[in-house]
Amino acid sequence: MNLSINNLSKTYPNGVQALKEVSLTIGKGMYGLLGQNGAGKSTLMRTIATLQDADQGTISFNGIDVLKQPEELRKVLGYLPQDFGVYPNVSAEELLLHIGEMKGITQQNECQDQVKFILNKVNLYDVRKKRLDSYSGGMKQRFGIAQALLGDPQLIIVDEPTAGLDPMERNRFYNLLSELGENIVVILSTHIVEDVSTLCNDMAIIGQGKVLLTGSPDEVQASLMGKVWEKQIGKSELNEHYEKYDVISNHFHMGKMMVTIVAEEMPNGAFVKKTPTLEDAYFNLIHNQQKTVLL
Repeated sequence: MNLSINNLSKTYPNGVQALKEVSLTIGKGMYGLLGQNGAGKSTLMRTIATLQDADQGTISFNGIDVLKQPEELRKVLGYLPQDFGVYPNVSAEELLLHIGEMKGITQQNECQDQVKFILNKVNLYDVRKKRLDSYSGGMKQRFGIAQALLGDPQLIIVDEPTAGLDPMERNRFYNLLSELGENIVVILSTHIVEDVSTLCNDMAIIGQGKVLLTGSPDEVQASLMGKVWEKQIGKSELNEHYEKYDVISNHFHMGKMMVTIVAEEMPNGAFVKKTPTLEDAYFNLIHNQQKTVLL
C-alpha cells in the first residue's frame, strides 16, 4: 500500500504558485505533513483527494493513476477537509446513512451496520439521534472522521483536524487517529507540531509550496543535535539577539523570555545547550527558508 507523488506543481489563476515540484512517497501508517498556514498543505491534500487538478506531475495509489482515474481513487478514499459543513437539522445517524448511500453502500442492513460500528468507534453512538448543530467542536470533528471512515477506505486524508480543539478533545482525537493508521495510509496535514510528534512515524515539512525535509520525527529533530542553544533574556534584549545570533524562536517560560538559537559552537557562557525538539527543527527550516527569500 503506497501513495507516490512525483514532481507535482500547481499555480492558481492569480499567479500564486502553491506547489513547486513536490515529490513524496507515503506508505502505510500515519504520515505527517507539517507546515505554516499558506505553505501549500491544503492544495496538496485537495489535489490528492481529486478535488482539483495539478499543472504538472503524477500521483499514484495502489496502481491507480489519481489524476487520470479520480473516480477509482474516490472508491477507496476517506477525506476530512479543513472546513467541512453538515446539515444542522439532521442527526449524526441520519446523515451518515445518507453519506453511506452516496458512497455506494446500497444494502440497507450493511449500511446500518457500518454506521453503528463507526459511531461506536468515534464515541458518538449515545448521541447519534441528536441534531448535528447541538454538537461541540470536538464532536463535530469526530463526526467528520466518522464520515471519512464509511466504505472501508484504504487512504484517509485529514486536513488540520485538531485546530480549535481543547486539550481533552485533542487527546481523544489522537487516540482515534492512532488506531486508524495501523492498517491503512493516513495523511495528517497540520501546522501544529505536537500533532505530528505525537502521532506520526514519518513526516515531511513543507514551506512555500516546497518539500523542505522528510524523515521520521526522531530523524528530523536529530539533525540539529549539538547545535541548539537557549538563553534567558530581558524583553528589551530581543532585537539585539536577533541581530547578533541565528535566532529560530523566542517564547516565555514561567514569565521569562527565552531565545533559542542555532550555532555550531556555544556562542558564550550565558547560553545553555538544548536537546533539539521537532519544533526546533521545524522553526529552523522555516527560518532558513525565509532568510533565503530575503537575500
